[in-house]
Amino acid sequence: MAVLTPSVTTTATPAAGALRTMKPPRRTLQKTMLLVALCLGACFSALPVLWMLASSFKANSEIFALPPRLVTAGFSLDAYTTVLTDPVKLRFFANSYIVALSVTALTLVVAVLAAYAFSRYEFAGKKSVNVIIVAVQAVPPITLLIPYFGLVVILRLYNTYPGLILTYMMFTLPYAIIMLTGYFNTLPRELDEAVKVDGAGPMTALWKILVPISVPGLVSVGVYTFMIAWNEFLFALTLTRTDEMRTVPIGIQLLMGQHSYEWNEMMAMSILGSIPVLVLFLFFQKFFIGGMTAGAVKI
Repeated sequence: MAVLTPSVTTTATPAAGALRTMKPPRRTLQKTMLLVALCLGACFSALPVLWMLASSFKANSEIFALPPRLVTAGFSLDAYTTVLTDPVKLRFFANSYIVALSVTALTLVVAVLAAYAFSRYEFAGKKSVNVIIVAVQAVPPITLLIPYFGLVVILRLYNTYPGLILTYMMFTLPYAIIMLTGYFNTLPRELDEAVKVDGAGPMTALWKILVPISVPGLVSVGVYTFMIAWNEFLFALTLTRTDEMRTVPIGIQLLMGQHSYEWNEMMAMSILGSIPVLVLFLFFQKFFIGGMTAGAVKI
């Protein structure tokens, strides 16, 4: 005996149809609002940079003119000419490059060796050392200013390149070790074992295998380290005495005279001092983002 089951037909109600037709416009509206908010945020962030750039082409008397104008008729390169033809100001840039590049290179070498040890070996006190490294990051640098000043003076490193370089490395190394240890932890240990099977030692595995495939992590750490050493002001002011050892941040501050400020030269030096960091981000942005995300794991 056949059992007849009633057929059930579903029909879309007008309300359901209305909801389906409303969803695309709502999503479009949300995306539009998000895009507008991002554009406003970008404009808000870029306005000080644009004003700094525009002010570097003005005379001091025009910078505070009312109403303020982003572009003036008195366009001039005098501020850049003064900065780039002054041996003292050029010395500031040379000092910044020497210190920042030295700190970056030394930090990367030491951090690679330390991160490899933390990632691949077990030794007594490993957890305690990790805790100390993380704790150092939480200490405000200003609280260490007086102890570092006394130490640098006792070691006769005051107003020298080694004094600045070693001081900056104390602040860049903890972050570099943490990030590179996390990055090395993402690399399979089979790579090290394959090198050992071929008869090579751990240093060969590190420098010929792990380091070449860790370029994103090295770039991200290097860019971060360079930025810290390039932009640092407090210790550069405290640990140097003469213009022959001053860096760009101190050189900009020295343009604030007792009776007048050279605003256009300050803006020009700020623009010239921003170029190295901008160039690093433009050329290494992909590696920087990849290295930051890959290294952000637990040690």
